[in-house]
Amino acid sequence: MGILNITPDSFSDGGCLFEGAAPRLDRVLRRAEAMLAGGAAVLDIGGESTRPGATPVSEQEEIDRVAPVVAAIAARLDIVISVDTSNAQLMREAAALGAGLINDVRSLRREGALEAARDTGLAVCIMHMQGEPGTMQQTPSYTDVAVEVSDYLLARAADCERAGIARDRLLIDPGFGFGKTLEHNLALFRGLRGLAALGLPVLVGVSRKSMIGQVTGRPVRRRLAGGLALATLAADAGVSIVRTHDVAACCDALKMFAAVNEGVMTR
Repeated sequence: MGILNITPDSFSDGGCLFEGAAPRLDRVLRRAEAMLAGGAAVLDIGGESTRPGATPVSEQEEIDRVAPVVAAIAARLDIVISVDTSNAQLMREAAALGAGLINDVRSLRREGALEAARDTGLAVCIMHMQGEPGTMQQTPSYTDVAVEVSDYLLARAADCERAGIARDRLLIDPGFGFGKTLEHNLALFRGLRGLAALGLPVLVGVSRKSMIGQVTGRPVRRRLAGGLALATLAADAGVSIVRTHDVAACCDALKMFAAVNEGVMTR
């Protein structure tokens, strides 16, 4: 899953796909085409930064950023489009424009989101987050982070099923860096195999995140090696989707992992 941040304040790319008050569609399409050529199966489009301390944007501003990008990519590229949003109206509009997946860091907890996701008929990724982006890294606390994250995701998946979203439409994301310290993130990563055994496809997003910087001492732009190591470890744990800024390099790492394990892996 390649990441397309349609925001002026992304932690990872500094808003390079943005100019003034709107996305630059020419730049977005070039990036999308490069990710497709690099091996991406999904493009994840987000119009609101969820980095720690991020400032929320209005629902309409998020729609104005994301909808034209979804429409442009759907018209030009044969790839699954994911929309990274908690905005119920954007979910509906993106589905009508050609999106195939809703990726919600708030697990459809905003007003109207659960119903909107159900009505679109799209696949849905629900994520664990302790708190909200603006405050989530202030005092994260767990007794057993792997157990608590698993319990939350199973409970939220059950809520989705009761609301009419079929289980085979659901994916889960443990939410690395979302209300978690480095120690929490590392413990959660060690528990990935158990999460993958729950019977729902698991998405992992750790690309360029602070946990890599804290371990390696590298700034955001120099965290590729750490991200590739984590992507390979995630694949070994049975994760289904790796979300990354660095599609071609990540695909190469995963191809080598798959080649070495061909005929050995039973998953």
